[in-house]
Amino acid sequence: MWYLCVFYHRLLDYRRPEVQSLAELFGGPGAGDAVEWRMPENHHVDSPFHLVRLPGDERLAAQIANRSLLVKGIYELWGQGTTYEELERAVMAYPEERKLPYLTPESTFKIVVDSFGKVISFQEQNDIMKSLTYIPFKGRVNLKKPDHKFFVMETDDYGCNNGLPPVAQRTVFFGREVGAADRHLLPTYQLKSRKYIGPTAMDAEMAFLMANQGLARPGKLVYDPFVGTGSILVAAAHFGAMTMGADIDIRVVRDGRGPDCNIWSNFEQYKLPEPLCILRADNNVPPWCPGLKEVFDAIICDPPYGVRAGGRKSGGRKLIKGTVAPYTVPDEKRDSHIPSTAPYSLAECVHDLLHLAARMLVMGGRLVFFFPVVREDGVANPAKYPEHPCFRLLASCEQILSMRYSRVLLTMVKVGPYTEEVEKAAEERRREFRENHHKWMEEGNLHSAVFSPADQAAAAADGKPAIDRDSKPKYRGKYV
Repeated sequence: MWYLCVFYHRLLDYRRPEVQSLAELFGGPGAGDAVEWRMPENHHVDSPFHLVRLPGDERLAAQIANRSLLVKGIYELWGQGTTYEELERAVMAYPEERKLPYLTPESTFKIVVDSFGKVISFQEQNDIMKSLTYIPFKGRVNLKKPDHKFFVMETDDYGCNNGLPPVAQRTVFFGREVGAADRHLLPTYQLKSRKYIGPTAMDAEMAFLMANQGLARPGKLVYDPFVGTGSILVAAAHFGAMTMGADIDIRVVRDGRGPDCNIWSNFEQYKLPEPLCILRADNNVPPWCPGLKEVFDAIICDPPYGVRAGGRKSGGRKLIKGTVAPYTVPDEKRDSHIPSTAPYSLAECVHDLLHLAARMLVMGGRLVFFFPVVREDGVANPAKYPEHPCFRLLASCEQILSMRYSRVLLTMVKVGPYTEEVEKAAEERRREFRENHHKWMEEGNLHSAVFSPADQAAAAADGKPAIDRDSKPKYRGKYV
C-alpha cells in the first residue's frame, strides 16, 4: 500500500535516498530500486509529507522508520482533506476492514495532534481530538504505551519568509502510526560529549546517515581510508558492523591526545566493538598484497578536499621531484619516525579512492564519500561527478555549507568486477575528469574559491550586496 512518510525538515536531498537504502538493507537486493514515491496533491517536493510504496509489509516500514535519522514516522493514511469536514468524509470512506482491527475494545490507543510550520495550542488540540467522534474508538486511552497510535497532522499557509517550502493549500492528514524514528542516537553520540575529536570530525547525524547509505549491519566489514578520529566507524560499529580504518598521520592513529584520549577510547566510551585494526597507510600507496581483492562490504569516508584540511601523500616534495633518493628508515628510529608527506590534490585523491574501492569492495558493495562542489550565484555548479566502470551511482545528496560551496554525498554500488581492462578504462575517465576539473581541484584552489575576499570587493564595486562566506541560503529549493 501507499504509506504517508513524514520527514524531519532538514538535509532535504538525503531523505529519500536514506529510505531507499534502508529498504535495500531490510528488504533484500533490489528492494531499494522498487521503492516508489509521489507527492500529496498541492505539496511542494521539499515538503516533509511524502507518499511512499514499499516492496514489503508493515514490518519493513517499521524497520525503516526505526533506523532512519530523517524519517519522523511512517503512517497508514486513513484520510486527508483541505478541511476537517473533508477529512471526516475521507476517513469514513476508508475500508472498514482496514480500520476495525485497530479499534477493538481490548486494545489501547493514543491520539497525537501535530503540525508543520505552525503552532497548535493545547486547547485547539483538545478540540480537534474531540471532533474525531465519527471514528468508533472502543479501546482505552493509554498515553504512555498504547497498542496503537493515531496522528492528526496539519500544514497551512505560513508565509514565504521563514525558510520553509511553500504551501499551496491547507492539508489535514489522519493516519495510524506504523513506525516511528528513534533519534536517541544523536544526543548520545553528539561530538561535544565525545572524548577524542579533531577539527574535521564528522557530525554524528551525518556519520549515521553515511552508515545507513553504506548498509552497515552485523556481519559486514566497513573500511574508512581517511579515518581521522573515527567518527564514521563509530556510527558503523553502532549498527553492528565490523570496522577497519587507516590514516596517513601516525600521530592521529597511534597517539591521539594520550593513552586515554584516542580512537580506541571513542569506542570504549560507547561500549562498541573496537576496530579490527587501524593502519598508518597512504591512500596513494595502499598497503594491500597484490592479489588481494573483494575484502570490504562498504567503504565510507570523507576525503580531504582542502577547505578545512588539505590532503597529504607519502614522499615529501624532494622525493617526488627526484632531488633525493628513496631511503630506508633505520630500525632504531622506526618507533618515533614521522614520514615525509607532500600535497595530495583532490583529483588524485578521488581517483585513488575509486581505484581502491573497485579492487577491494565485494560485488554489490557500496562506496559512500563526500565530494565538494563550488557554488556560483548561490547554485551548485553542475560539475560532473567522478565515475568508474565498476560502479553505478545510486544517489547524490547535496549539503549546503555556505553561499560559495557545498559538498555532495555520493553513494555508489559496485556492479562489475575489477580487471586490467577496467583499470585502463578507469584511467581514461580519470584523465578526462582531471582535464575538465583541473583548475579548482588542484591543491589550494578550492580553498581559494571558498575564502577569497576578491568576490566581496567585486560585489561591492558592482553595487551588489557582499556575500558572507559563512552564510547559507534560507531556503534551498524554489518557490514554485
